[in-house]
Amino acid sequence: MLAPRRFLPSISSLLALEAVDRLGSASAAADELSLTQSAVSRQLKAVEEQLGVALIQRDQMRLQLTPAGKEYVETARTALQQLAQASLKLKANPSGGSLELSILPAFGMHWLAPRLQDFAQRHPEVTMNLSTRLKPFDFGTEPFDAAIHFGQRDWTGVNYLPIMREEVLPVCAPALLPAEAPNAEWLVDAPLLHLDTRPDAWERWFAAQSTPVEGVRGMLFDQFSTMIQATIHGLGVALLPSYLISAELEAGRLVPACAAPPVSLGDYYLVWPQNRTEPAPLVSFRAWLQGQLP
Repeated sequence: MLAPRRFLPSISSLLALEAVDRLGSASAAADELSLTQSAVSRQLKAVEEQLGVALIQRDQMRLQLTPAGKEYVETARTALQQLAQASLKLKANPSGGSLELSILPAFGMHWLAPRLQDFAQRHPEVTMNLSTRLKPFDFGTEPFDAAIHFGQRDWTGVNYLPIMREEVLPVCAPALLPAEAPNAEWLVDAPLLHLDTRPDAWERWFAAQSTPVEGVRGMLFDQFSTMIQATIHGLGVALLPSYLISAELEAGRLVPACAAPPVSLGDYYLVWPQNRTEPAPLVSFRAWLQGQLP
């Protein structure tokens, strides 16, 4: 038994409490939950009586949770979200064996997706569910078994499997390239394009070229795909991973902005939480992924 029954309010009561906290009134909560206002009030009263703690501050205009109620409902909200995710996962794969993987959009599209057919053929018992996240998150509050991470080993509480080192090079549209032999210095005053998850990328690249810069500015993008298109259309110079732009370089839509060698700004990793038992689909995926590496 997980806990004595008296410490476990009904899901209906928790849903009512969560909705009142978020919406601020019993009537709004009733509309969302398809209940009457009196039914919501009964649910609130029931959870307060069961726990023996006042959770609601009542006035004429608005219902507010007490400080203790606010702390309690945050935990309850997380539990409800996790239960809903577990139900969706069960519905999507009633026989079990699903893997919830968070991926980075560009890496997922250009490196992982072309290889997943092989994994599906080797492991038909595993259902892969992919969602994109651009930044590290808390495995305790997100419904993922593992994630693709870029950068350094700076995600706490996880195990790491190195996948590959990323190398970037500055590229631009041919029309943007200066007539004289380009070098790193011309980029100091060039329109530079930035990825918001790598705000110091240009500074690090210039440092690798021993070229001093201050206050690097320019257009900001949240994904490589849009930044690549902006670069092709002449909006500026971008630092782009070589594995993403080989076709554009071969076709001449992009050209190197200078003769500097590629620079590595980080690595790709598979990460998974240290404090959980590893599900069988994750074990299978990790073993398969290791087989894809050089």
